[in-house]
Order: sequence, then C-alpha cells, then structure tokens
Amino acid sequence: MNLAGIYHRPESEMAYLYTKDVMHIRLKTAQDDITQVLLLHGDPYSLHSRPDLPKFYKHPTPMKKIHSDGVYDYWQAAITEPKRRLAYAFELTDQKGGQLIYADKGFIQPTDQKLLDDANTYFRMPYFQDIDAFHAPKWVEKTVWYQIFPERFANGDSTNDPTGTKPWDPQTHPGRQDFYGGDLQGVIDHLDDLKKLGVNGLYFNPLFKAPSNHKYDTQDYYQIDPHFGDAQLFKKMIVLAHQKGIRVMLDAVFNHIGDQSPMWQDVLKYGQSSRYADWFHVNQFPATYTPTANFEFAKDATYDTFDYTPHMPKLNTANPAVQNYLLDIAKYWVREFDIDAWRLDVANEIDHHFWRRFHNEMLALKDDFYILGEIWHSAQPWLNGDEFTGVMNYDYTGAIISCLINHELSSQGLVNQLSRQLMLYRDQTNAMMFNVLDSHDTARIMTVAHGDAALVRQTLAFTFLQPGCPSIYYGTEYGMTGNSDPDCRKPMNWHPDAKALAMYDFVHDLIKLRQKNWQLIAQGMLSLAALPDDQGIVIKRQLHHKQLTAVFNTGRNSLACQLVPIISQGLQKERLRPKGFVIAIQG
Repeated sequence: MNLAGIYHRPESEMAYLYTKDVMHIRLKTAQDDITQVLLLHGDPYSLHSRPDLPKFYKHPTPMKKIHSDGVYDYWQAAITEPKRRLAYAFELTDQKGGQLIYADKGFIQPTDQKLLDDANTYFRMPYFQDIDAFHAPKWVEKTVWYQIFPERFANGDSTNDPTGTKPWDPQTHPGRQDFYGGDLQGVIDHLDDLKKLGVNGLYFNPLFKAPSNHKYDTQDYYQIDPHFGDAQLFKKMIVLAHQKGIRVMLDAVFNHIGDQSPMWQDVLKYGQSSRYADWFHVNQFPATYTPTANFEFAKDATYDTFDYTPHMPKLNTANPAVQNYLLDIAKYWVREFDIDAWRLDVANEIDHHFWRRFHNEMLALKDDFYILGEIWHSAQPWLNGDEFTGVMNYDYTGAIISCLINHELSSQGLVNQLSRQLMLYRDQTNAMMFNVLDSHDTARIMTVAHGDAALVRQTLAFTFLQPGCPSIYYGTEYGMTGNSDPDCRKPMNWHPDAKALAMYDFVHDLIKLRQKNWQLIAQGMLSLAALPDDQGIVIKRQLHHKQLTAVFNTGRNSLACQLVPIISQGLQKERLRPKGFVIAIQG
C-alpha cells in the first residue's frame, strides 16, 4: 500500500456540507493502488456515552471512485448524520488484500480495538452549522451567460458617440484607442434578440466613467460613462432585463483605478501630503514614470500599477478607507439598481480580508447574490465559502481547448486535467464556475480554431456539458473572429451571412438543450472517460433515473456509435466522424 499517496484534509473540498444535512467526504489515493475504500462514520459521542448502540465502525459505507487524474484516484461518499456531528475514518484495501485504517491519528490496524473505540482517533466535523453549507445560488446553475463589451455590442444612440467614432464594421481590426459608439441603448434594442437566443444572464465589461474604450481605467465608479448613457437608462435596462428573466452582472475594477480619477490626481498634485497618499502603493514621491513607445506601458514607475500600465495605479485595499470606499460603491449598484452579480477584475491581487468583507456585505443585501472572481490559476484560497461563489474557469476551459482544438493534449490527458480541476473544489462550487472559451482578454475561439466551424461546434458542445455555467462572448454565436486584445473586440456582426446564421442556429439549439436539462447537467454525477487509442471522450451525467451520454470523436478515424442523438455533428449510419459528437438523454 502506497501510504504516501493517501491524503485527506478535514473541513475543505475533501469534507464539506453539500446541503445542510448531507456531507460529502473525499479521499485521494495513488492511482490503481487501492481497490476498496470503506468510510467508517458516526456520532463521536456514541462511542463512549451510548454503549447500548452498535459501534458505527462496524457498519461502514462504501466509497465510490469518481475520478482519476493520472497520478491519483479520488473517492467520494455522501452521508448524513442525525446528530449533526461526525467522526470518520477510512478503511483501505490494496491490490494485495492488505488493509489499514486511515484516521486523524494516522494509519492504524483494523484490529486495534482501543483506538477504534477512541473518538479522538477519527477525523471530525464537530457540528453541522447551516452556515457551513457553501453559498451556491440556485439561479446560477440555470444560467447561460452572455458577455457584452459595451463599446462594441450595438450603437443605439449616435448622439452620445465619442469624438472620432468610427463606422460600425465587424470586419475591421480595432486599434487600442478606437471608438465605435456602442452604448446601453444598443443593448436595450437587442434584449429581445438575446432572449430569443436563450441566454438568461448578461455580464457587462465596465460601464463606469473612464477615458478608454474598455473602461478598466475607472475615473468615477458612481457614474455610467456618458458615452454609454446615464443612470436612468441603465436602470431601465435592468428592469427590462429582469422582466425577460435575464440577470445582470457588472464588472468591478477594484484592484486599480484610472489615472484621471480625482484621488490619483490629488496624489500627483500634493504628493506625500495628499489625503489619498496611502490609498496607493507609491514607493517614492513624486509619483512618476518613464513613458515607452507604446504609451499604455511604462518602465521605472515609482508606484505599483496593474501590469506595467501607468494609467492604472494599484489601490491599497489593505487601507480601511479604501475598503470602505469600494464597499460603498459595490453596495450602491446593488441597492439602487438591483444588479444580481459582480465580476471582480484581477481578484487574485487583492487581499483576502477585503474580499471576506465584500462577501458579507453583498449577501446582506441579496442572499442569492453571485460573486465571480477573475482568477486564471487554481483558486482554492478564494473558494471556501467566505469570499467568491465561483471564478472564471480559464484553467478548465483552457484544457478543453488544448485537446479539442490545439491537439496538445490527448483525450486521456484532458480527462486527467479536468478530473484534477474538479477535485480542487466542492461539488457545489464546480456548479458555480464561469466556463469561458473566449472573452475580451483572449483570442476568439473561431480564430483559435483557424476558422474550423466544426471544431468550434464540438468544443462548445463539450463545454456546455461541463459543471459550471457556460458563457458566450458577444458574437461567438455568429462565429466572429479576432486575435488577442484588441482584435477580439470588433464591432458586433448584426448582418450575418449564411455561415454565421448556421453557427447561430447551432448555439441556439445548444443553449436550449442546456436550459432544458440544467438540473441533470448541474447536479448529475459526472463521469469522464477517454476512449482507447486517443479516439475520443465519453461524458456521462446521471441524476435519479435520467442519464446523459455524450461521445466526442477527437481522433482521426470514424467511430462506431449507436446513440440516438438529441443533438449531434458528424453522425451518419452509426458512424461518428472526426470532429463529431453525439449527445443523447435517456429516462
């Protein structure tokens, strides 16, 4: 038995309340080392206070191997305990029949009666507090998000266009400083189109006053940018969206602020004497920088910035005055405009104690509020239930792209990576993730796929079946192209040709499938399996008597496939061609 490969951590993603009465327990073991795991569990006080009761360790619960990642096997069991307090340990059997018990005191022999009868031997969940259940708003599980970059979605009011606004042209290649006149009236004009597509969540890139087209250099957090509209128009949009069953998420840029903000201008004017001097990380006064050829970037700045961008000085969020200022902003847009969620820009560079305050303040206003962090790497420290609800799941979807489009991962490699990612978080956390294939920060998925629409459809279908909420970047439903920022921010294509309309029809059908079967996809037990010889991947979701089965051909040859599809690509006479997929649902 490989003892070094056996691991469990109490009160974490390996032991957590799934609901107020059901607890999920996980164990990690070296792959293919352990053949059986039994969970010994019960009320710890029963061992010495109730000699009339049977010893709970004599009535174990079998654990199920749910995932493997190429290094480890992951086991899980769902259990209840009427007394709402739990002691537990693991009885392991290896390939040779050897047995050990793994508990809080380490490894013990199954025959060690003294230790088995000692409540302090076991891992413990002292008491199931309702607050321990991870905050997972039910509406999020049902949501298909649609990301809008406001300046490029639709120009509904030409009277508020910035000076030098360019003609609306989806084929253009935008420069970093270009404006095309997109605004909130344009969004209102197309709310029925979004409803028809089937999305029920809108994620907006920043709407607040700022000099740039992207608005991540905030000048005034309390004002809608005049080129987008005003507060009254924004409120109208929120009301109309809610009437259509569409939730709204805004972008909170709290890591940094724009250099045109009054606070930073005060620092530039008064230096160390400024009342805002401690609002920033100024390493040497005066705050200066040496411009480079690309004026957006700089070297030798005497203050900390986002990236190397001197126009975005970093806020000192450890300062209570800064915290109070940002929290007041966050509460203002929830309280006054009834937004449903915040997406938190550069969330990993802001200290945890601020996000805990933020979490509590938002849920005090709306108990089903959704808090989404922008984190591009493993996000365990932020996803323990007291900070974020989910994160932009770039690690997860990046693996999908690496396999299905770039062929840098084998099908087994993809299964391994996805399994490892899923086991980093609680099941309800995985259901809250924001699954994004392209965005304002990445090349568009059609460009990544070199214009191969079949690959894009296969990748979208695969992603829509994963735990978490799928997100459509504006124009992806029409197969829009674009390299990395700023080319991925082209004006929306409102005059699609036949090829674009075909992609739209597919995305519409995929969203309809996801919406109709959201509970099966969000809550069903997930199974991922690679086919032999790198031929493809099989996904299964099981919930009660209903099962979804999907086969994705990632290889070079056709596969035999007898599934009766709800939606498919490349299936002909029970043969599934390369780049094809089949999704079937029984029950």
